[in-house]
Amino acid sequence: MGTETQTQRTEARLALSEPAAVKKASNENERPQYLLVKALASRGRLDAVTQQMGYHPQYLDSFLKMQHYLLHMDGPLPFDCRHYIAIMAAARHQCWYLVNLHSLHFLRVGGDPQWLQGLECVPPRLRNLNEINKILAHRPWLINRLHIENLLKIREQCWSLAELVHAVVLLAHYHALASFVFGCAQEERTDSRSVLKPSVVGSQCFCDAANGNSNQEILRINRNRSLDSCVELESLRERIHRIHLENENRDERSREHTRLTPPSSMQEREEDLASDVIVAADISCYVQDPEFGYQDFARRDEEQTQIFRIQDYSWEDHGFSLVNRLYSDIGLLLDEKLRSVDSLQNGNMAKRQGCEASVFKRGIWNYIHCMFGIRYDDYDYAEVNHLLERTLKVYIKTVTCYPEKTNPEMFQQFWKQFKHSEKVHVNLLILEARTQVELLYALRAITQYMI
Repeated sequence: MGTETQTQRTEARLALSEPAAVKKASNENERPQYLLVKALASRGRLDAVTQQMGYHPQYLDSFLKMQHYLLHMDGPLPFDCRHYIAIMAAARHQCWYLVNLHSLHFLRVGGDPQWLQGLECVPPRLRNLNEINKILAHRPWLINRLHIENLLKIREQCWSLAELVHAVVLLAHYHALASFVFGCAQEERTDSRSVLKPSVVGSQCFCDAANGNSNQEILRINRNRSLDSCVELESLRERIHRIHLENENRDERSREHTRLTPPSSMQEREEDLASDVIVAADISCYVQDPEFGYQDFARRDEEQTQIFRIQDYSWEDHGFSLVNRLYSDIGLLLDEKLRSVDSLQNGNMAKRQGCEASVFKRGIWNYIHCMFGIRYDDYDYAEVNHLLERTLKVYIKTVTCYPEKTNPEMFQQFWKQFKHSEKVHVNLLILEARTQVELLYALRAITQYMI
């Protein structure tokens, strides 16, 4: 089937989930407003990630379509497993915002509440995914065909090739989205947990401007949104802690009761326990080997790991066709999202660095890929030091490689001269570059296994 036919099928399928107003919108100026309506219709409220990406409506459109397809449309994995894999991926970077969000989604789609106690309570098949989750999140150059073979053949409850590709896309997506959450928001930290705050900026949000709201009204709305987000997440945490304590007390009573309980009553008691909502009180329960983190690629064992040369395995020539064949249409949606970020305008940022927009973006992109061992033979890497100031490089490396270490001071040190939309733009470049890094390494390993 040709690419044109595949695209038509994708658009027809995705159109079913769009509000009628979006389908009828022909004026590009109206598109941001309808995107907001679409997000509100599907979620009941506007989440902070959507608010941030809303500064670039073209990208937001492609992002929402891809993520909706990944989580809610037909695919190899069950819906509860999709959200649990998102939890596993976000937990590697201690991103409480995404862990909380997908814990709620996991329960809403009928997921087993016991799984939210941690990896020890999930089926072995999901638990076996932890190794490539860990590697892709921190040192993707270590993944090889043996990791793929272990999941597909050797271990109990094996994965199918299509299921594994779906899982890999989920892992790459949510590792990168955790970078966006930490990099694009000013974090409030309490007990090592982060809350993503909706933005309050000096200029009007795209949706507020479209609706004609005044600056005073915008500030009021943003304050309310911020309070709503914090209250909702804090309420969830209090519930988690309360349930955790209740479970400990109940287990103690249950052990005392066991000696006097007939077998028939014991069975009824077990059924009651299974019906209770049990969720994790500590994000570490989703993480094994927490000390494993990013290590500079230059410090690798050169006998085991070599430079990834893009001309040997690229997204355009190799990765796209493989992922699209094993997980129908996802390659098209990933490619659309990638192209939309590439088409965003950033003339002011580039002018400040004294170069063309395309040159500045390529410098950021290639710098991120270089940190993970991916090299382009046609690029002069001396340009990176010329184009990117040291503070910007430190910021990009932190957000990309260990986003949980990002702090507001680092954000403010460099970004004072940029508009908020420009900050979001750079973080979108980080999100897409990191996603492609993980996909390239994982898909290359799958290709090596298939040969």
